[in-house]
Amino acid sequence: MKIAFISDIHGNATALEAVLADIEKKQADRIVVLGDIAYRGPEPKRSIDLVRGLNTDVIKGNADEWIHRGIEAGEVPDQVLDTMREEREWSVDQLSDEDLDYLKGLPSEVTVELTDEINVHCFHATPESLFEVVKPAESDEALEEKLMINKEADIFLYGHIHLPYVRHINGKCVANLGSVGLPFDGLNQASYLIAEGYGNQFNVGIQRVRYDVEKVKKQLAEKNYPNLEFMTGVIERGSLPQ
Repeated sequence: MKIAFISDIHGNATALEAVLADIEKKQADRIVVLGDIAYRGPEPKRSIDLVRGLNTDVIKGNADEWIHRGIEAGEVPDQVLDTMREEREWSVDQLSDEDLDYLKGLPSEVTVELTDEINVHCFHATPESLFEVVKPAESDEALEEKLMINKEADIFLYGHIHLPYVRHINGKCVANLGSVGLPFDGLNQASYLIAEGYGNQFNVGIQRVRYDVEKVKKQLAEKNYPNLEFMTGVIERGSLPQ
């Protein structure tokens, strides 16, 4: 079985289409989506429509939670709260009530079978939180405590931090998918992950896909996206400002 795991699309439907084409080319048997579909990009509605059209397992991310209930004080730094709320309102204005209900109703985790002997536990940030940040440089002990809670699983996958990595700990694997639509690792290419399994063996690898960055920058400008300079810079660099 070969499964593609994607996450953190953030309203970047152009990047998502490029990833879906890459997945088809690589002949994955299945796709699983780990949240953050619509908020903070030029095409929130089309991103949701593309994900829903996959007819597959989709879980909720923190940005999906924000879309349907707002951003609460303390969830982001105080100095960016008003701006991020403005971006959220812009995104909500592009969506229907059905879209909002869809995001609200998503589950927070899913476990999928890679083979009869290998289970993959998927969540957005941690199994217990949509918001906690677990970075790639954490110790093995910290990753086990925060992410590798499900004792029946062999592979643990998450999104949220937009920083792809793969680690192996005590014969098991923990990995971050990176971001389809808003990478933060300095490479302005969409990121996702493919897991392949045969019996009791598995292989996990990060995939990078080029997409039309200039098109997305133009979409943001033409649609009068709030916080335009910041978002254009992140899309262009593939990273947050230094």
